[in-house]
Amino acid sequence: MPGLNVATPEKPPFSASKWTAKKIPTRERLIFALDTTDFGEAKRIVEMLGDQVHFYKIGLQLFMTGHYFDLVEWLGERGKQTFVDLKFFDVPETVAAAVRQLGDQHAAFVTVHGNEDILEAACRERNGLKILAVTALTSLDNKDLHDLGYPDTVDPKQLVLSRARRALAVGCEGVISSGLEVKDLRREFGDAFIIVVPGIRPIENKDDHKRTVDVEEAFDSGADYIVVGRPIARADDPAKAAESIQKRISAIFEA
Repeated sequence: MPGLNVATPEKPPFSASKWTAKKIPTRERLIFALDTTDFGEAKRIVEMLGDQVHFYKIGLQLFMTGHYFDLVEWLGERGKQTFVDLKFFDVPETVAAAVRQLGDQHAAFVTVHGNEDILEAACRERNGLKILAVTALTSLDNKDLHDLGYPDTVDPKQLVLSRARRALAVGCEGVISSGLEVKDLRREFGDAFIIVVPGIRPIENKDDHKRTVDVEEAFDSGADYIVVGRPIARADDPAKAAESIQKRISAIFEA
């Protein structure tokens, strides 16, 4: 008697009702990438954007100015949230020490790169910080991964899912991922973690971010936060550009 051909049931489609239930202030879902090499210019940009931006990502460019923590403190005094995007990647104890030193800086998020031991060390010292694991940079495509030594059979989505699985297992609060992988992350791991999506391009993309999505696509897929830099910073009126994105976010979450 022939055996039964039982198909493996597919996972249910992602439900938007899950991720919209998170208690995140709508206007904090936009994170502006404050990518400048001048402390004074950074403050000028923040003041120019005013109430249109409440959350700022500061990375290596500002770190090299020597005023990084001055800016973190200055932002905190103005009621702004800070995302420390330094992608800590070193031996576990060194990363643990770096995260420990951030504990008094009143930042909200910090990015960590590396294997399970590195991520676990960061989590031990978080002291209120949310540890976000870097999965695969949005500037990397299949060719870039091959150049880095990954086999041809590994694509960005596989790498993102693999790294996310390990990060969540050791206690990270979330991951950084391109918007192209968000829906798969939600289907695989649910809603009990944060997804921050960089490389958002509200218009046609012509820069070094290769794996990009627009505002609506990121949130419709299940992102919690989006990071936008150049489309705001290089606009004729940056505050107006930020306001436009905030209106698009509000239309999604407050409809």
